[in-house]
Amino acid sequence: MRLVVDSVIIAVITNERHKQALVELTKGAELVAPHALHWEIGNAFSALFKRKRVDLQQAIDAVQYYKTIPIRFCDVQLDFALEIANELNIYAYDAYFIGCASKYSGTLASLDHKLIDAAESFGIKILEVSK
Repeated sequence: MRLVVDSVIIAVITNERHKQALVELTKGAELVAPHALHWEIGNAFSALFKRKRVDLQQAIDAVQYYKTIPIRFCDVQLDFALEIANELNIYAYDAYFIGCASKYSGTLASLDHKLIDAAESFGIKILEVSK
């Protein structure tokens, strides 16, 4: 199975409550993501810094762990992402993940309910993650 992963990776690399379920659900899957995932992760850590939930060393350790996860990065054409963003009334960052799933006929693995709803309305399959 080909899985497009978004910032759900953050739940794994920061040991959040969904980590074990995500690891189990993704075993044997080919993980794919747009290059925007790097910026999503950086943005998430900057938010965690502001909330004093992690320090720099914890973030660096998590990023080192992230680098060991075998993810195939794909290019999503900007015009295609903008078409998706316009059609679904979403941010381009979310459209990159939907575009990646569309391009590679992948199933989206996400914990972002707005992204899930948008992806489903675009015809993308969703990996159900227990709440």
